[in-house]
Amino acid sequence: MLENQKIKPAHVIGPLGEPLTMRDLPPTDTKRWVIRRKAEVVAAVVGGLLTTDEACERYSICLEEFVSWQRAIERSGMPALRVTHLQDYRESYHPHEK
Repeated sequence: MLENQKIKPAHVIGPLGEPLTMRDLPPTDTKRWVIRRKAEVVAAVVGGLLTTDEACERYSICLEEFVSWQRAIERSGMPALRVTHLQDYRESYHPHEK
């Protein structure tokens, strides 16, 4: 039975290089998504602390929103998570879309 369960790490490395545990993640009722909070959720998923499905359910976000955070970080780092710069980053990678 235990071999069928995935073992999750006790902590992962957060976006600023600090240990990140389940207790350190943003509250489940988060309404204001600042850069750091988005990056913490992405780091938790990438590190195996949460699955993508768990993150989406926990924070009531859709898969597309989470994936957009993840792609923004992969392409341009944490500054790409700024809502005010979202259009700039989209145009950089998809200049034909408007």
